[in-house]
Amino acid sequence: MPLFAVHAIDRPRTLQLRLDHYAAHRAFVEDQEAQGITVIVSGPLQSDDGEVMTGSLFVLEACNRGAIDAFVANDPFTKQGVWAEVQISRFHPRKGKIFSKTV
Repeated sequence: MPLFAVHAIDRPRTLQLRLDHYAAHRAFVEDQEAQGITVIVSGPLQSDDGEVMTGSLFVLEACNRGAIDAFVANDPFTKQGVWAEVQISRFHPRKGKIFSKTV
């Protein structure tokens, strides 16, 4: 199945909104196997000093782009207006420990 990179940037001044909906977001991400999506890696983007979460990054495996579009549309961070911009790209890994056994 193809991999997709999802790069989401938070709207300015939404850190508290992110924190308010963080548990729902985490539960949503953890429940994606039932939706046909495998989360290869995920986590928050951070400011250069590592002090502030500024967005989210995912590498997801899914049967098609439509499944990823649905993932983004249904994520609590989308529904609550945390993310300002989301870019989705199909991704082909070339190197890395987490991919060495699957590629």
